[in-house]
Amino acid sequence: MTPPKLVIFDCDGVLVDSEPVTNRLLRDDLAGRGLDLPYAQIMSLFVGGTMKNVGVRAREMGADIPEDWVDGFYTKMYARLAEGTPLIAGVEGVLDRLDAAGVPYAVGFNGSMQKMGITLGQHASVMARLEGKLYSAHVIGVAKPEPDMYLLAARDAGVAPADCVVVDDSPSGCRAAARAGMRCLGFAEHDDGARLVTEGAEPVHFMAEVAEILGL
Repeated sequence: MTPPKLVIFDCDGVLVDSEPVTNRLLRDDLAGRGLDLPYAQIMSLFVGGTMKNVGVRAREMGADIPEDWVDGFYTKMYARLAEGTPLIAGVEGVLDRLDAAGVPYAVGFNGSMQKMGITLGQHASVMARLEGKLYSAHVIGVAKPEPDMYLLAARDAGVAPADCVVVDDSPSGCRAAARAGMRCLGFAEHDDGARLVTEGAEPVHFMAEVAEILGL
């Protein structure tokens, strides 16, 4: 295929391997609040959502969630992620090939800028390449599955939505791409990607596949 004119990556689970740590921490936290769910269910219910919405849904399911839960969980999560958050294998290679092809890229994520600073900030060379290209729902004020952050990234780059490709690992992110009118590669490193396909994404299982599919 002809390479896209802009690639927009999600962050957690796409650029950095933060999802296992975060969701095990979430599983343990909710179990201590009366909602004991298996890890696989935690992943299917909550990956890609905002922590505020996670708290609301967990409360609806019977968890004892206090009003200050989001801030408290962020504190625990940030401390754990600061202990070490690796890059997803192959990320730097994909960025190298995008740079070589002259294809710009950006990052659109539901997390906070602080969280990205903690995770991607551990990888200075990658973080430097993303300077000025970060779109956080906490800053924009609108989260996925709404398409706003993807459309803003495209507008800032001067690229039509149809010429963009999104790489996301969550149903909400893939849905946001569909709503934005953008092609989406559903990154499913640990499963078959069926839940992403239902949102209109094309499943990929390794970062090296992303470069090949993009024609780089």
